[in-house]
Amino acid sequence: MIERMKTMFVVAAICLGGGTTPALAEDFPVTVVHAFGATTVPALPERVATVAWANHEVPLALGIVPVGFARANFGDNDGDGVLPWVAERLAGLESDVPPLFDEGDGIDFEAVAATNPDIILAAYSGLSRSDYDTLSKIAPVIPHRDGPWSTGWREMIRLNAAGLGMAAEGEKLIARIEEQISDVTARHPVIKGKTAMFVTHLDIRDLSVIRFYSANDSRVRFLEDLGLQSPQSVLDATVPGRYSGEMSAEKIDTLADVDILVTYGGQALHDRLQKNPLTSRMKAVENGAVVLLDNDPVGTAANPTPLSIPWVLDSYVTRLADVARNLE
Repeated sequence: MIERMKTMFVVAAICLGGGTTPALAEDFPVTVVHAFGATTVPALPERVATVAWANHEVPLALGIVPVGFARANFGDNDGDGVLPWVAERLAGLESDVPPLFDEGDGIDFEAVAATNPDIILAAYSGLSRSDYDTLSKIAPVIPHRDGPWSTGWREMIRLNAAGLGMAAEGEKLIARIEEQISDVTARHPVIKGKTAMFVTHLDIRDLSVIRFYSANDSRVRFLEDLGLQSPQSVLDATVPGRYSGEMSAEKIDTLADVDILVTYGGQALHDRLQKNPLTSRMKAVENGAVVLLDNDPVGTAANPTPLSIPWVLDSYVTRLADVARNLE
């Protein structure tokens, strides 16, 4: 059994500015409605565990160190399983890294149970009903509300904060992040109103299919936060309720309304896009309006989370603005 770790409630200035106060026992029980029904948290949770991508950032931003959370499996340059903005926050809370759950093959239920949590946060996740039922045998679970991997960063904060009895603090956190976004985008008005398509990892050996994230995905919603719009061609090709879609590259001409293309890859992919007889006809490729993200912290932060947004804002918006100027 892993040694019990006392969850830290810190009444201090948090990294996003302002302050927070701990939830009180008298605030409980609280009930959170979600995709699988409703979860009632009977008492103030002292031991908070999180699973799936980035849910741990909500309690961390609110001054709570989880007793365990998912190991980062993308963009972790140094291989320690902790992304830089999380490491900075843990340092600010004077905390060591807690146990990390390896989710390469799915949720490690035994590892989660070993942390003896009072609550399990999973608002941004792909939890199935079976996953939810299994985790619920360990502790009350806060899963997604609208569907797998469709929870935006605001909803991630709202759901997870509600489970902690800190709904009001969650709203203040959202307001601070929105203010930061507004301040940074105001310095780069060139991107406002442009359209952007976020393409998933392209296979440099086979560009016959273009797979993309839809407006249901948090990456695309983040672009909208920054002032960009989803092209009508992408909206038309999206299956309702799905966070991703695909189309044949033979229909590339329908993407004439895409101003900016965002995807993962390096120079080799950029060269391939320009040389391929189909993708080279995309307006964004022709105009040099392609943002290539690496498997690094910046590329990872394009999928926005409470702590990564302020960390990546200047860099990401600057890169989008640089290619947007090629359209003028």
